[in-house]
Amino acid sequence: MLAIGSPIMRGYVDGFVLAVPKKKIRAYKRLAEKAARVWRKHGALDYVEAVGNDLSSKWAGIKFPRTVKAKPSETVVFSYIVFKDRKHRDMVNAKVMRDPFMKDAQPAQMPFDMKRMVYGGFKVLVEA
Repeated sequence: MLAIGSPIMRGYVDGFVLAVPKKKIRAYKRLAEKAARVWRKHGALDYVEAVGNDLSSKWAGIKFPRTVKAKPSETVVFSYIVFKDRKHRDMVNAKVMRDPFMKDAQPAQMPFDMKRMVYGGFKVLVEA
């Protein structure tokens, strides 16, 4: 098993959860495909966008739709971007923020409500 910080270990993840109107999933997918290309171009190791499929689990805890106050007409998207470490994440994200793609990314034009997006950066604890 590799230790965190070893050369091929992927040790940092930015994670996102957001509500997307079901009628805007195609528009969101187009945006996500462009974003994936931009993050990968600037060095992200992996970029994943996944749309909710089983969101009414009977397990204990808070359900994803509740975390983002999803309406019945919305579904949840769970996304993550993988980096070598936090320093690498900060470097990649700085490049992304200067990319022309981001100049066109106006909050009012997004196919989702950015105010209800949940986001955080995470240090990898276990990778199998």
